[in-house]
Amino acid sequence: MADGSAGNDIAALGKEYSDLRPVVETVTAYKDLLAQIADAKAMLSDPEMKELAEMELPDLRAALETSEHDVQLALLPKDSADGRPALLEIRPGTGGDEAGLFAADLLRMYQKYAEGQGWRFEILEQSLSELGGVKEVVARIVGDGVFAKLKYESGVHRVQRVPETESGGRIHTSAATVAVLPEAEDVDVQINPGDLRLDTMRASGSGGQHVNTTDSAVRILHIPTGIIVVSSEKSQHRNREIAMQVLKTRLFDLERQRVDNERSADRKSQVGTGDRSERIRTYNFPQGRMTDHRINLTLYSLNQIMQGDLEEVVTALQADAQATLLAEMGA
Repeated sequence: MADGSAGNDIAALGKEYSDLRPVVETVTAYKDLLAQIADAKAMLSDPEMKELAEMELPDLRAALETSEHDVQLALLPKDSADGRPALLEIRPGTGGDEAGLFAADLLRMYQKYAEGQGWRFEILEQSLSELGGVKEVVARIVGDGVFAKLKYESGVHRVQRVPETESGGRIHTSAATVAVLPEAEDVDVQINPGDLRLDTMRASGSGGQHVNTTDSAVRILHIPTGIIVVSSEKSQHRNREIAMQVLKTRLFDLERQRVDNERSADRKSQVGTGDRSERIRTYNFPQGRMTDHRINLTLYSLNQIMQGDLEEVVTALQADAQATLLAEMGA
């Protein structure tokens, strides 16, 4: 990179450099501590320096233990998709209108979290109910470490609260499903045009309003997998782009799941992967409590969480995933 001979590989090399730099810095810090400990031990034989060395060694050894753990984390296998943008898909589950309203709350929660992270949040496709609930939404999130932080959000999110539609004050339980997929690149997925069926139709906004008079909406069926993608923005050209990108991402995710299932066939459970029909989290509004069932994490700060304060949850899930990898490596 420095001598200018990288040519067209400059972007790829730049990314590799940025990925490797923190690893090298962590290992260098570990080696520096080893050298300091060796120097301190040598000082023990010097009567004038012995007392100073005895004072320094406990702190150096404690720092070395922390540094060893940092090196182990830095050398863990990386998910090649961690640095990619992500597609966020939210759909209501059981619970009727209340499930759609909860899905809309989850959408706002992720939007606010993305804003706090400085990420760009773009809604690609959205269908709303007459009550303002979400029937289905697909959003694209772009920023530093998006998929690395959000990939553990996939699964069934359950809510317990008194619905706005409930006049008797009874607590209802409903659910919404969340899927976070790493965005596919052109090199990841090769699609045979003969495997696609493309239809155009008239688009409509929420509640059936704003009906287009032209066939701008696009629906693509991927025949081998049965995956259907619909985009209904005002521009048919833009809809084709959106629908193809979403289709590529879903096909890429299918392949990632297949490979991961083969790799983890002997595991009983794994955070962030596996069956997306699994209930991963409960939001209990009467008690102001959120519980993530995968890591037995309970927080009594539900209002803040629903306002996008997800960092404590995300950090705990990442730490648990790292601990699992370390255990598998025998570290």
